[in-house]
Amino acid sequence: MKLARFRYNDQIHIGVIANDQAYTTGQDPALPTDMITLLGNLNDLKHNLQILTEKGTGISLDQIQLLAPVPHPEKFLGVGLNYADHIEETGLDTPEFPTIFNKQSSCIIGPDDDIHRPRVSEKLDYEGELALVIGKTCRHVPYEQAHTVIAGYTIVNDVSIRDWQIKAPTWTLGKSFDTHGPMGPWIVTADEIDPHNLELKTWVNDELRQHSNTRHLIFDCYKLVETLSTVCTLKPGDVIATGTCSGVGVKMKPRGYMKPGDRVTIELEGIGQLSNPVIEEPQDTVQF
Repeated sequence: MKLARFRYNDQIHIGVIANDQAYTTGQDPALPTDMITLLGNLNDLKHNLQILTEKGTGISLDQIQLLAPVPHPEKFLGVGLNYADHIEETGLDTPEFPTIFNKQSSCIIGPDDDIHRPRVSEKLDYEGELALVIGKTCRHVPYEQAHTVIAGYTIVNDVSIRDWQIKAPTWTLGKSFDTHGPMGPWIVTADEIDPHNLELKTWVNDELRQHSNTRHLIFDCYKLVETLSTVCTLKPGDVIATGTCSGVGVKMKPRGYMKPGDRVTIELEGIGQLSNPVIEEPQDTVQF
């Protein structure tokens, strides 16, 4: 099942994507109209959602604008150095413990929204990633039960400003520029996907830059849930991007940084595509 946020007739809705149609939860008074509540009660509401796609009124996908499925997660976390091939291209040692960093939720944008190349740097890089979305408030989740607290999976582009990333050891600044968290196009529920055997591809324009499979994750989705829930309570809507594979622009010769006029497209097997154009940061972003 594909859960989505979208704009239709100048209003924002959540709903289900099925049969090339969007079905709004507003058609069933028993269904919530915000994504966090839906994710937190997903198991109890799946029957209603299925009935919605069978008996509800669908909207053609060409009439809607898909939005980031979780626009304001309480936690938006990333994982560094989590594919063996990416570690090899960096020349760094394989970590014995997950490298976790924050992405500020203000960086999140949706499918086809513009990625800004900021005025302070030209070192704008892409990172195609599988992301998991939490569906239950949980703490101290053992590895064997981690799958039960994941609502579903989506795609994240962990856009990075490389020089700002290395300015601070936490990486957060270089990972959190506005527009640098593309997410979507929807959430595929966990019961429909094996997160640890998905082909991942990233293109910049027509050039295939990244090609790997999530089976090469060093710390898989369940290990990340186990580790993070040991430290803090995870809540519905929390997003954990699981890391990127080899092929990032910073390791190309010459550097393969994104520039205005480019389009970056990430494809994950079983989920779909997330595609965004790149532009110069507009002057109207100045606010004070």
